[in-house]
Amino acid sequence: MAADEEIVRVRNVHKYFTRGSERVDVLQDLSLNVPEGEFLALMGPSGSGKTTLLNLIAGLDVPSEGEIWVGNDRISAMSESQLATWRTRNVGFIFQFYHLLPVLTAYENVELPLLLLPLSSADRKQRVMTALELVELSSRLHHRPGQLSGGQQQRVGIARAIVTDPTLIVADEPTGDLDSRSADEILKLLATLQHELQKTIIMVTHDPKAAERASRTLHLEKGRLVVDTRAPQLK
Repeated sequence: MAADEEIVRVRNVHKYFTRGSERVDVLQDLSLNVPEGEFLALMGPSGSGKTTLLNLIAGLDVPSEGEIWVGNDRISAMSESQLATWRTRNVGFIFQFYHLLPVLTAYENVELPLLLLPLSSADRKQRVMTALELVELSSRLHHRPGQLSGGQQQRVGIARAIVTDPTLIVADEPTGDLDSRSADEILKLLATLQHELQKTIIMVTHDPKAAERASRTLHLEKGRLVVDTRAPQLK
């Protein structure tokens, strides 16, 4: 896929839930493009639909109406089992509260996604070591989460997200549980992943300072796109 080509295409997406006889619209007729290699921030008040949009793009949910494409895959048409397989190969997740398994070491937590792929132990080791080196945690291989600071735990989470070399990295409030210094380090690391590895990153954040690190910021309000700074034209 050529540089600047859209890696994510969202077309006329609606997402709604029903509560009894009431329909609750979360996203309404939303369309956007995300070029390959972009670092996109999603902002908006609570209930605006930004996390729902992130989950749809990551294949954790499906739209009520409309289409979502990631690369050449129309993920909005996939079954749950197809989405599970697709996510394993194509999406790296970074969470606010890290979601590391406390009984596993940093190495073992990063290795987990690779256990779902047909790789030899030698290949897994090489990938894990490369990912931990990228986040500057090679010296913490055998430390468990409880022995690491919050910033270090999030670095393990980022290593786990990139170890499969995913098409897309999605981050849900990745600095929300960190002090300002650790948050700044994590944001610098995400920017490095974009610039040096050409990773496509979509981040939900409430923090304007975090959003400033992104290439573009998309604002949602009541399920609609209200500001899309430097937005690529829809095709």
